[in-house]
Amino acid sequence: MDEKILQLKKWIDESDNVVFFGGAGVSTESGIPDFHSVDGLYNQKWKYPPETILSHTFFTRYPEEYYRFHREKLVIDGVKPNAAHLKLAELEQKGKLRAVVTQNIDGLHQAAGSKKVLELHGSILRSYCSTCGCPYPADKMNHGEGVPKCRCGGVIRPDIVLYEEPLDDKIMYEAIDYIRNAEVLIIGGTSLNVYPAAGLINYYRGNKLVLVNLSATPYDSEADLVINEKIGKVFSQL
Repeated sequence: MDEKILQLKKWIDESDNVVFFGGAGVSTESGIPDFHSVDGLYNQKWKYPPETILSHTFFTRYPEEYYRFHREKLVIDGVKPNAAHLKLAELEQKGKLRAVVTQNIDGLHQAAGSKKVLELHGSILRSYCSTCGCPYPADKMNHGEGVPKCRCGGVIRPDIVLYEEPLDDKIMYEAIDYIRNAEVLIIGGTSLNVYPAAGLINYYRGNKLVLVNLSATPYDSEADLVINEKIGKVFSQL
């Protein structure tokens, strides 16, 4: 086993206060693409970049175009939790992991069995009316036709944080509290470039900051342990 992974395993084994903060890289190994990577498909098919389509302004003005993108690119049927999701759920069950803080909207942490999951950007598995707030089953939004409408006539929208919208204060404060008080903070599958979520790392006060990401991040120099590897490969060895 790699020396760095052995070190991470030792820190986890010795602690009962681990917090995990993850991004898109946690789910790419389950087959969910990172939409920040604008590939040829986007350039061929979409007149706007993903960040524009997934904005509050765009959703309000062009709901038909938004839902065409939503159903084709955000809804990935049949995906299953990978080794990272499963190990995190196992660590929580063993009393090691206090919370998962995630930027992902796919619900795979809960599918793996994790109970304390703080979804900074919401979930594609929930929806509600943008006018009256009435909750709706996500299936109507994710697999229906056209723009889903509420009984009141309002447009049903996903319970996710679109660009231009603020994060939920309650979830943010809870995430800050867990991160601030963590003994071991593991950050995985994120380039730490998306704010305000990336700024959460600054609340950590401990000396066991672990970054697990394929590429370098702006915070590598501040970490106590950096592992440049696929997160599923790392977690399958813990």
